[in-house]
Amino acid sequence: MKLVTSLTSPFGRKARIVLLEKKIPFQLQVENPWLPDSTVPTFNPLGKVPVLVLEDGVSVFDSRVIVEYLDHVSPVGHLIPNEPKSRMVVRGVEALADGVTDAAVLVFMEKKRAPEQQSSDWLVLQEKAMFRGLEALAEALGEKPWYLGNSMTLADVACGCMLGYLDFRFSEIEWRSAHPNLARLAAKLATRASFVETVPIL
Repeated sequence: MKLVTSLTSPFGRKARIVLLEKKIPFQLQVENPWLPDSTVPTFNPLGKVPVLVLEDGVSVFDSRVIVEYLDHVSPVGHLIPNEPKSRMVVRGVEALADGVTDAAVLVFMEKKRAPEQQSSDWLVLQEKAMFRGLEALAEALGEKPWYLGNSMTLADVACGCMLGYLDFRFSEIEWRSAHPNLARLAAKLATRASFVETVPIL
């Protein structure tokens, strides 16, 4: 199978980490979906990454759908529990972390516009969502080593990718001092080979 993504996409990073953690062989096709000659629309009509292209040519897109599929195709290191309540917790944290990431991406894109074209109201709205989301993620983690039980799940992967994106695009945000428990989680994830290999680069 082939993963089509950019090296800066936090959602693409989430898919890459799951592939690596589950030891699933894949080909990485690096694409910039913002370029006019990008081939991404040939894989995903929405023109977004990541896209997982299966051996039969079927395209799977949206990172949540991709990781759900990947967790089922390999028995190695399941990241999404089967038990309904535990599954709800993990997918809920993933949705929250992805939501913070979405808001951060929107802020980043808005700030790339000329200053006179930027909407201060829009920026405030998205920044509030980011910081509320961080507070909720910190509260959900509490003093636990992982979001669920004593081992890493997709919840931790999604949160780690979000925090990595904040470091990459918003180094001025001091989330570590505001949320020491998230800092501990990020430090623990940073030692894993899958996170080391997928650090975003320009």
